[in-house]
Amino acid sequence: MNLAFCLFKYFPFGGLQRDFIRIAQECLRRGHTIHVYTTQWEGANELGLPVTLIPAKGWQNHTRTQNFITEVRRQFAIQPFELLIGFNKMPGLDLYYAADTCFQAKARKQHGSWYRLTPRYRHLVNCEEAVFSNQSKTEILLISQLQQAEFIHYYQTQAERFHLLPPGIAKDRIAPENAADIRQGLRQELGLQEDDFLLLMVGSGFKTKGLDRTLLGLAHLPAELKKRSHLYVIGKDQTKSFEQQAKKLGIADQVAFLGGRDDVPRFLLGADLLLHPAYNENTGTVLLEALTSGLPVLTTDVCGYAHYIQEADAGLVLPSPFQQTQFNQSLRDMLLSPLHTAWRKNALAFAKQADIYSMPERAVNMIEALGR
Repeated sequence: MNLAFCLFKYFPFGGLQRDFIRIAQECLRRGHTIHVYTTQWEGANELGLPVTLIPAKGWQNHTRTQNFITEVRRQFAIQPFELLIGFNKMPGLDLYYAADTCFQAKARKQHGSWYRLTPRYRHLVNCEEAVFSNQSKTEILLISQLQQAEFIHYYQTQAERFHLLPPGIAKDRIAPENAADIRQGLRQELGLQEDDFLLLMVGSGFKTKGLDRTLLGLAHLPAELKKRSHLYVIGKDQTKSFEQQAKKLGIADQVAFLGGRDDVPRFLLGADLLLHPAYNENTGTVLLEALTSGLPVLTTDVCGYAHYIQEADAGLVLPSPFQQTQFNQSLRDMLLSPLHTAWRKNALAFAKQADIYSMPERAVNMIEALGR
């Protein structure tokens, strides 16, 4: 089949972007062709995909995305494809990969009624409605069942249009036989002592991931424990406000912002604890990447994949509503807990038997079924 993939922005360290690449790779493996439409492509195009860059015109995000949508639809009229597959919400899709949370639900929780009068709100709800309305024909690849009820509540989406996928964790996240050597090498490289704690946060979008909560938790550790704890933050985002927060809390020397990196598996193996106190998170792929690496996790129940941490008994999942004092105490307790070895063994055992790797294959099965 000749397929069109639409993605507002591609950069190599985003979770959605990694899913996009793995689905595209599986499509190519099965002999399909793909043409990508996007406003921005950062990094190498390792699959050699044909890419059409559409200029992002406009002063505001919602006007830029609307102009992208308009231009994409104009080009499709000239060069039709068998299926139009979107990784962001937009009209006219045959299939939507639902990596984002329900915007309307989030907006109503976080803002007053005045916000629903803004052009940004109207634009984003219109894009969401184009996908999820019960008048739409778009089929939906769902990667977190947490969101399905909200989409149905706001748009009366027919349940049969949702197709739940298993996670799609890359096999390079599985702990190799020399995991202990990799762990020791990284910690020596970072100058950490044997009894130091390496705390890790991974993911672009530091505010959403709860980095401010993590900094507060680190700052409130008992003095001796805080001295031995070092936080490494991996991901692409603006760091200035968080650097200022760390400085005010007196922990700037213990926090390192590493940007986006392609050696995340080394850090998953070298860390003592993954922190992911997210405000909202459709899935939380890094939670499962931690499991496959044998890394204990402290996270929040708003993450779509948090239930895997509970099922594996590989850490703690904090209930909603979030309480900073509870997070602070849980961080302290986990660092001092004698259960680290058990959590690691539980995580690795779970990763061996759970279906957390087959998302790309299942997604392409759906694409092929829809194209028949």
